[in-house]
Parts: sequence; C-alpha cells; structure tokens
Amino acid sequence: MPKNKMKDLRNHLFAALEGLADRQKPLEVDRAKAIVSVSKALIETAKVEVKFLEVTGALPADEFFAEAPRSLPAPEKPNGRAHRV
Repeated sequence: MPKNKMKDLRNHLFAALEGLADRQKPLEVDRAKAIVSVSKALIETAKVEVKFLEVTGALPADEFFAEAPRSLPAPEKPNGRAHRV
C-alpha cells in the first residue's frame, strides 16, 4: 500500500514552488525541473487509473486518491443510459 497520496504530491509541488521563490535559499532550477518531471509521470498514471475506474465502474484499489469518494457512478452512454463493462 503506498504511503504517499495525491495530497502529498500537491504539497511537494507547492514546497518546490516556494523554494524557487525563496531569495535567501532558492531551490536549484534543475532540481525543480526533476520534481516537475516526476510529478507529471505520477499525474499521467493517475489519469490512466481514473479512466480505468470510469470505464469499469470499479472502486480505487489503493489509497492514492485519499480524497476520492469510495463509489463512482456508472458512466453514461450518449442516450442517457448507464453503461457497464
């Protein structure tokens, strides 16, 4: 089970932003770029997981999305009827 959550990613990104703005002890630009790169990869995997949950109607298998509701409505077809896979 992962120990980090999406809220932790947000906190790390805001800390990096604050570090870049700190005039007394600024965060190195290369390090900030590395943080952004890893964050983008995490966000892309989260998008894939969300899409999977939308398509299958499944519940999240882990706590990565700690703020997410524990149930998801079934996706709607264009005719307004629920679609199950």
